Amino acid sequence: MLPTTWCGAVCSIINDGYSHITVKERKHQGTPKGSTIDASINGHTLTVAFTENLGQVTVEVASVSGSDVSTTTVYTPNGMQACIPVAGDYIVTF
Repeated sequence: MLPTTWCGAVCSIINDGYSHITVKERKHQGTPKGSTIDASINGHTLTVAFTENLGQVTVEVASVSGSDVSTTTVYTPNGMQACIPVAGDYIVTF
């Protein structure tokens, strides 16, 4: 059984510029891991980097109303980049 961590972030894509995303976290099975997730948005590109090996992490992007958002995702050696096609407010769940 793998330990899991739930973390979430709210990001706003209003203009084309860099914005760091603050990760909110909850403890699950002991140790919080949100501080090992570095997320930022630049224009329509969401970049997520992990500073610690967390195993398999699912990253979900949803509109503020809760609808899933389809993204184009590219995996990097320590994380991922996702292109969010439409400007707006989103909830990112790790």
